[in-house]
Amino acid sequence: MSMKKIIVTGGAGFIGSAVVRQLIDQKGFNVINLDKLTYAGNLDSLSEIAHSDRYLHEMVDICDANELANVFNKHKPNFVMHLAAESHVDRSIDGPDDFIKTNINGTFNLLETARHYFENLEDIDKKNFRFHHISTDEVYGDLVGSNDLFTEETSYSPSSPYSASKAASDHLVRAWNRTYRLPVIITNCSNNYGPYHFPEKLIPHVILNALHGKPLPVYGDGQQIRDWLYVEDHARALIKVVTEGEIGETYNIGGHNEKTNLEVVKTICDILEELLPKKPQGIKNYHDLITFVKDRPGHDVRYAIDASKIQHKLGWVPQETFETGLLKTVKWYIDNREWWERVLSGAYCLERIGELE
Repeated sequence: MSMKKIIVTGGAGFIGSAVVRQLIDQKGFNVINLDKLTYAGNLDSLSEIAHSDRYLHEMVDICDANELANVFNKHKPNFVMHLAAESHVDRSIDGPDDFIKTNINGTFNLLETARHYFENLEDIDKKNFRFHHISTDEVYGDLVGSNDLFTEETSYSPSSPYSASKAASDHLVRAWNRTYRLPVIITNCSNNYGPYHFPEKLIPHVILNALHGKPLPVYGDGQQIRDWLYVEDHARALIKVVTEGEIGETYNIGGHNEKTNLEVVKTICDILEELLPKKPQGIKNYHDLITFVKDRPGHDVRYAIDASKIQHKLGWVPQETFETGLLKTVKWYIDNREWWERVLSGAYCLERIGELE
C-alpha cells in the first residue's frame, strides 16, 4: 500500500490524538497534525508517537487562511480529517464567540483551502482525495421521553451555541460537496470518553474530583441520557470512514451505551470503591460526594445514536462495552497522574459551571 498523507486538524485534542496515535500505529500513513494548541490541546497526549518519522505537528490556526494554504501546498495531503473545534457546551453558553469563529469560520476557511487545493490536483489524485468532517450527535437536538434514535436522516435542531455552531459547519460541508463537488464525508458521534480526556468533561471531572475528595457535580436531577462511546472505538471508526466511506455520505457513530448522567457518576464511584478503597481524608464512601447542582440552560434530555448504517456498510462495531471502557478509563487516570497534573497546573482548576444548591 502506498503511503497516504493525512492532515488531522485538532490532532492534539482528545479525539484527534486518539486518531493520530492509531494512524501511526497502523503504518501506511504520514500524519500532519494541524493544531494551534488551545487550552484543550495537549502534545503530551502524543508523546508515544511524537518521534515517529511519519508524524509532524504544524502549529496552525484553522482561522488563518494563508497558513492553511501553505500547509496544503507544502504537504499535499490525500485526506483531511477535520476534528478541530471548540467543543464544551458550558463554555459555549458562557462565551459563544470562540465557537462561532472556530467551528463556523474555521471550517469555512478549511473548506475553501481544500477546494482550491482539490481543483488543482491531477485527475488521478482527485479520485483519491477525501475531506472528512467529524461532528456530533448534539446537532440533532433532543429525544425527550421517546424510544427513538438519531439516524443520518434526523432533522437538525441544535440547543446550545456549541451544537448550533457544529450544525452550521455540517451544512457548510454538505454545501461545498453539492456546489463545488468537493469529495466530503461527515460523521456524527455520541459522547466520547476514555484516556487523555480534558478534565472539564463529565467523566474525567468526576474521576479527578473523587480522587481529591471534592464534590461530584451532577446537573439537575442527573436523569439526562447520553450514548457513551469509547474514544479508541471512535478513532477506529473514523479511520475506516475516511479510507472506506462513500463520498457524500453521513455515518452516525455510537457506542450502544445509553446511560443517565447519574448512572455514569455512580458507576465511577463503584469502580473507585474497588480500585482505591483507601479514600481521601474524611471520605467514607465516594457516593457521598455526589452533589446536585443547578441545571445547565437548555440542557438536552436524551441523545441516542442509531449506528446501524456504519455497521452494515463498513463493518464497524464498538469493541468496548461501557463497563469495560469505563474501567479502563478510571485505571488510566489513576495510573497517569503526571499527565493530568500537568493539565491542571494550567488555567483549569477543577471548576464546572453550575451553582451548588
